Amino acid sequence: MASHPAAAPLGVLAAGAAGAVHLWGTNPHEAGQLLPRCPFNWATGLDCPTCGATRMTYDLLHGDLVAAFHDNAALLVFGVPAGAWLAYRWVRERLRGNRYRPSPGRTTTAVVLAGVALWGVGRNLAG
Repeated sequence: MASHPAAAPLGVLAAGAAGAVHLWGTNPHEAGQLLPRCPFNWATGLDCPTCGATRMTYDLLHGDLVAAFHDNAALLVFGVPAGAWLAYRWVRERLRGNRYRPSPGRTTTAVVLAGVALWGVGRNLAG
């Protein structure tokens, strides 16, 4: 049985919407909320490159761009647009009947990994 070409992207969108509904009323800035803790932060006490993503998403849902920037500037400036672009490409290709498999080259991969490493180290050194 064949499914609609956009079934997978729509499923991911539905799961994201369900998460957003839960996050809307669950303030991660307050202790005791039913939200997972970053395993890297739990084990080391350091912030990983994506620490603050839940708080950032909560702040974006509530229209507070300044607080979202404070929670994780790099993820907001680079990750959100990149994620939106990849999601757009995925949906577009699925609707055309194609599979979308991003294949960044070696240089792109190296630049992204270096940026993530620099952000991870820099945000911990800055305090």
